Amino acid sequence: MAQATDKLTRRPVLSRFPRLHVRLQATTGRSLLPVLLLLLLVILWEVIVKVRGISVIILPAPSVVFQRLLEEPGYFFIENGLITLYEAVAGFALGAAVAIALASVMVHSSLVERTAFPLAVLVKATPIVVIAPLLVIWFGYGPMPKIIMASLICFFPILVNTIVGLRSVDATSLEFFHSLAASKWEIFRQLRIPHSLPYVLASFKTAASLSVIGAVVAEWAGAGRGLGRVVFIKAANLDQAAVFAGVFVLAAMGILLTAIVGWLEKRLLYWHESVLVG
Repeated sequence: MAQATDKLTRRPVLSRFPRLHVRLQATTGRSLLPVLLLLLLVILWEVIVKVRGISVIILPAPSVVFQRLLEEPGYFFIENGLITLYEAVAGFALGAAVAIALASVMVHSSLVERTAFPLAVLVKATPIVVIAPLLVIWFGYGPMPKIIMASLICFFPILVNTIVGLRSVDATSLEFFHSLAASKWEIFRQLRIPHSLPYVLASFKTAASLSVIGAVVAEWAGAGRGLGRVVFIKAANLDQAAVFAGVFVLAAMGILLTAIVGWLEKRLLYWHESVLVG
C-alpha cells in the first residue's frame, strides 16, 4: 500500500512539468558531449605530462593548475578576474551601442555609409596590439583604455551584421508597409528591427568573447590589476601554473558571456527558425 501511494504521489510531479522535463533532457544532452570531450582532453593532458615527465616550467599538469586556483581563488577570481570582466562587459556594451547606432544611420543614408564605413574598416584592419599602448598613454592605467580597446574589437562585427540585418527585410513585407503609408520610423521599429535581431545577436556571440581578448591585450600594455596583467607578470617570472590558471579563468569568462548571449537569444528569438531548430 505504501509503494502504491508512493507511486501515485510521484507521478503527478513528473507529469506536472512536462515541458521543463523535456528542456532539462535537451540541455543535458547538448552539454554532455562537450563536457565529456573537455574532460577527456584534461585527462590526456595530465597523463602526457606525468608520463613524459615534462617540467612544470614548460607545461604544468592540470592538477597543478587547479591546485593553484584553489590556493588563491580570491586573487584570480575577485581581485583580478572581476576587473577584467568589468572592462570586457563595459567595452562590449559601448562597442555594441555605437555600432548599432551607426548601422541604423547608414541604412537610411548612403552618404554616411560611404563616409563612415571605410573608417570602420580602417579600425578593423589596424592591429590592436599597436593601438593598446597609445590608449594607455592617452587615458592612463585605469579601466578606460581597456574598455575602449574591448569596444574597438567588438565594434566591426556588430556593425556589419547589424547593417545586413536591417537590410534583410522581405520585399513583400516592405511593400505592405508602404501600402499602409507607414513612416520610416514605423518601418524601422516594426519591421527592420525584428528582422535584424538574429543577425545582431549572432554578432553578439562573437563579440562577447572578443571583448575579453581586447581587455586582456590592453592590460598587457599597462595595468595595475587584471588577469591580463597577471598572465603577463607570471609568464615573465616563469610561473606557468599561475599563467594557465589565469588563462582558464579567462576562458571561463568568455564561455560565460557567450552563454548569456545565447540565453538572451532564446528569450528574444523564440519565434525564429534558428532557435526553433536548435
